[in-house]
Amino acid sequence: MHFGAVIVVLAVTPSTYGAENRAAMARHIYLDTVPVLLSFTVMTSVFSLVLSRIVVVTALSYGLTRYAIEMVIRVLVLELLPLAAALFVALRCTIPSGSELARLRRRGEIDAMAGTGVDPRVREVLPRVMGGMVATLTLAAVSSVGAMVLSYLAMYGFTLSGLVGYTRMFGQVFTPAVAIIFMLKTLFFSLTVSLVPMASAMQDHRAGDHRTSAELRALVRMFAVVLAIEVVALVGNYS
Repeated sequence: MHFGAVIVVLAVTPSTYGAENRAAMARHIYLDTVPVLLSFTVMTSVFSLVLSRIVVVTALSYGLTRYAIEMVIRVLVLELLPLAAALFVALRCTIPSGSELARLRRRGEIDAMAGTGVDPRVREVLPRVMGGMVATLTLAAVSSVGAMVLSYLAMYGFTLSGLVGYTRMFGQVFTPAVAIIFMLKTLFFSLTVSLVPMASAMQDHRAGDHRTSAELRALVRMFAVVLAIEVVALVGNYS
């Protein structure tokens, strides 16, 4: 919690964004977001289309067509896609970045940087955290928009006749309270998958203190926090 609070304060401090820090931050944001954006979008689009089609066909057979798209939106957009984006970024970007940060610390480069008057939290940690956050938010937003479009196509096809009803249904699902919970949940997901691996990498452990690797410890901690956030969001949405 202390580490996360320090990083958040640094992120909102204007003096943090010097020329070198901006360059490092832009590089990590690009490397964590752009290379995985297409593959994740394609993967989630295929999954969304298949799931939407299955739900629509099943609902038609039981005469529950009016509930089909609402269920798809609730399951996909509200629950699965933000979680999938967070876990994908964690496994693909932030945990490897945390491992790289841990190697820098073991080689003494972090201490050497601090000895020269450069804050390693600003130069090395914050760019990695910002890269993970931007990647998570971007993937969640793009995949959610794609799922909404594909669910409409699965239900109505290439026609605008169902747009009014679809918009009304979407507004009934995304009430102001649900929309706020959705945005907060996605934001906290991005913070969790970005901060926990870096905090684990920056902690001081003597060799041999743990049988498990730093990556596995970070993954377990991160999964526990993500699960807690998801439970709180479910309680807020459906209580």
